[in-house]
Amino acid sequence: MKTYNGWTNYETWNVALWLDNEPAIYNYVREIAGESANEYDLAVRLQTLVEDMAPELDASMFADLLGAALNNVEWSEIARNILSES
Repeated sequence: MKTYNGWTNYETWNVALWLDNEPAIYNYVREIAGESANEYDLAVRLQTLVEDMAPELDASMFADLLGAALNNVEWSEIARNILSES
């Protein structure tokens, strides 16, 4: 199995990196982690957060590529990592 910097894939690593390195997002993510009932709940909330942050690209090749990349993110893996730090 191919991994990227210890994460399942590049897309998961990249999202986790940005969630950890942007101070405002980092603080918000830690806040919602404290409010989440479990890993699944946090994973859903993280996915919603990131998808809501994505730019509106209309129907285009770039929208398809962004959608494909976000579909490859292992949201539960990111949630599990965040919860383990709490």
